[in-house]
Amino acid sequence: MEAPYPRSPRLEGGAQPSFLPSSSSVWTALGRCVPPSMQGSTRRMGVMTDVHRRFLQLLMTHGVLEECDVKRLQKHCYKVHDCNATVEKLEDFINNINSVLESLYIEIKKGVTEDDGRPIYALVNLATTSVSKMASDFAENELDLFRKALELIIDSDTGFASSTNILNLVDQLKGKKMRKKEAEHVLQKFVQNKWLIEKEGEFTLHGRAILEMEQYIRETYPDAVKVCNICRGLLIQGQSCETCGIRMHLPCVAKYFQSSAEPHCPHCNDYWPHEVPEVFDPEKERETGMSRSNKRSLRSRQH
Repeated sequence: MEAPYPRSPRLEGGAQPSFLPSSSSVWTALGRCVPPSMQGSTRRMGVMTDVHRRFLQLLMTHGVLEECDVKRLQKHCYKVHDCNATVEKLEDFINNINSVLESLYIEIKKGVTEDDGRPIYALVNLATTSVSKMASDFAENELDLFRKALELIIDSDTGFASSTNILNLVDQLKGKKMRKKEAEHVLQKFVQNKWLIEKEGEFTLHGRAILEMEQYIRETYPDAVKVCNICRGLLIQGQSCETCGIRMHLPCVAKYFQSSAEPHCPHCNDYWPHEVPEVFDPEKERETGMSRSNKRSLRSRQH
């Protein structure tokens, strides 16, 4: 049975991420629907079909999805609107959508999670920057709490800020006064909306926030921002050389040292003092998925 496309808790309320244009403005700008009879011929011409429209609408609702969920979502949209068509390669499918969204300053961007390297996709607004993107979802004092958390995360060596340190700044927030109990609830809202990740009482940026706010972070915190020595992307959490101080994302560490028995720093050549992490491997993930599927099939035959 085909796995259902992923659902988000925000779907129930019918709301979409606040930093994106309204659905009506998007669909008006994209023009009228392409007739089903023409959809096959327009698939590679940067024209939105019903398949693309439904995909975009659902991605707008979720905000960010892992690649496996994006592929399931794409198949679901084909099944609903163009079931006889061959499912287009995901990269071409998204490039087609982006070519149409370009005039709206919106883009489906691909990134990877910093902790385990899983590919993710997010619909981001290129026309606006900063925390103001979240304005219609959060009150002024809640946005200021996010700014305080962001500053602590960027300034930290680990890329994490403890809940205690964040809550200690509640008295400094702009706007309406906030109690620590309220602030704890707001932090959980940031987690639910995929702006922050919480691990054992500490917070770091979600991949969505990094995709959305990289330019803002680089411009706002030029002296504190960290960059990966391998991919040159913004780095929040990773590993560093104890000799020369360069930093690397965990997925970049894993890829760079994958065949090294004794890893050495790519900059100063000193011994790399950290354990090389295990990160997402699509081949292993496929094998694991197939193994689980075979086990389920065997159990069903045995009953």
